[in-house]
Amino acid sequence: MTESTPTDVDVVVIGAGFGGLYALHALREKGFSVQAFEAGTDVGGTWFWNRYPGARCDVESLAYQYSFSQELVDEWTWTERYATQPEILAYANWVADRLDLRRDILFDTRVDSATYDEDGSLWEVRASDGSRRTARFVVAAAGSLSAVAAAPFPGVAEFSGAAYHPGQWPAQGVDFRGKRVAVIGVGSSGAQLIPEMAKQAAELVVFQRTPAYTLPARNRPLYEDEIISARRNHAELAESARRSYAGVNLPITGDTILDTPEPKRTVMLEKNWKLGGNLFITAFTDVGSNLEANDIVADFVRGKIRDIVADPEVAEKLTPTDYPIGAKRIITDTNFYATFNLPHVELVSVLDEPIERIVPEGVQTSAKTYPVDIIVYATGYDSLTGSLTRIDFRGRDGVSLANSWADGARTYLGLATAGFPNLFTITGPQSPSVLVNMFAAIEQHVEWIVGCLDYLRGHDLVTIEPRPEAQQWWADQVESAVQQTLYLHAKSWYRGTNIEGKATQFLVYANGLNDYRMTCDEIAAAGYRGFALNGPGASAPTGATTKEVSA
Repeated sequence: MTESTPTDVDVVVIGAGFGGLYALHALREKGFSVQAFEAGTDVGGTWFWNRYPGARCDVESLAYQYSFSQELVDEWTWTERYATQPEILAYANWVADRLDLRRDILFDTRVDSATYDEDGSLWEVRASDGSRRTARFVVAAAGSLSAVAAAPFPGVAEFSGAAYHPGQWPAQGVDFRGKRVAVIGVGSSGAQLIPEMAKQAAELVVFQRTPAYTLPARNRPLYEDEIISARRNHAELAESARRSYAGVNLPITGDTILDTPEPKRTVMLEKNWKLGGNLFITAFTDVGSNLEANDIVADFVRGKIRDIVADPEVAEKLTPTDYPIGAKRIITDTNFYATFNLPHVELVSVLDEPIERIVPEGVQTSAKTYPVDIIVYATGYDSLTGSLTRIDFRGRDGVSLANSWADGARTYLGLATAGFPNLFTITGPQSPSVLVNMFAAIEQHVEWIVGCLDYLRGHDLVTIEPRPEAQQWWADQVESAVQQTLYLHAKSWYRGTNIEGKATQFLVYANGLNDYRMTCDEIAAAGYRGFALNGPGASAPTGATTKEVSA
């Protein structure tokens, strides 16, 4: 049994992005006292930091918003099919004001460490400004894609010009007019940035390691009747999205491409290409699990690249050939491929011409030195785990989370980790997170966590943490789910392969949001099966063997 010790607050929330904001609101609604910490000077999380030109969401605006409140849906009006970063950040600020959340957030204050006190059954959280808070629980909403990956090249500090990362973009912006610019990386940020930089730069050199499949966004203003319909049918649409695979209502035909004859097959592909966005990849149900089906779709996109890019050699460099479409994150863009038709834009494949180092005048490859005034390192993030392991979490016996996860992240449901009582993560590793609509994932996580804390309070329980056997069971479920997909056919940040020295494992639960939600709900309904619960109200050990967990 564990007795409780008084704390400064019931819960510390780390982060004031959309996950942290909803956690703060939902916890307060249940009567918990909360202190939130945010490293930025305002709310928004990912959308506060990613202020680069062209930054835009790849989920449609009417789905990329909170669904828990009809009032929020009715009172906010999106202007475009795919919202820009400024509009999404404005939404975050509006929500913070509308729900009066700022009074419980410490801004410009990064959490440096969180140490679990076993005697008091509490967490001691220390921040960059020297402040300290004790709390019974910690909810880490630090972001799935917020830990910037350092540029992996020697000589970075020697560069005499200006250098930027999309995830740490200056608030005042960057003036590219008349400048020689290099961008390294053609992932989502690079694909959005490159067409915008090309509008200003005198010269633009794009260094590409792996070509990406990127689909046209076909962005446009929203029609008034779309907005009215979304508001009127919000409750039904929200519930449908919550019970869907991807957390968003996509028109699914149920057709498989292998069973669809020509010319219907090509007609459907062309139709969805013109509609744009992720609708294209969901046109057929077998694309994500069958290599033969996938290659038909991938070859269609390869043909589009050859149609758009005038120079056949450049088109060949831009065309992915060695991994399935969708095995890496699908990118949506505006004029990405067409940008390479401009005379002042040059593409360098670092597979053919590796970058050797950064030198004072620019980028040195195995073939030559490219003199530039600005380098943009679109080199990605230490995804899913980095934002957590960069905080010095210390659990039982002083064990650090970073060391515990050195050989791979270990969680139960992607929500909690053995040895770290009362620590919860939102959209962290081994949850659906980045494979589904983040708003749907956030709401499911927050509601489950708040329900759990309410249960503990109502049953006079002080601590909760996963049992190791339950954690192993969940690792097996994550592995089993990904084996049914094509994700393992590509090196990607889904697997941590973009970070040198990071353990290689598939970091996301790939069986969909609805399946995940049902599993979480079943575990909660069974008295939090697989967790150890302790406190005055714990009359008997609570948990399960591996066999019981899987039942």
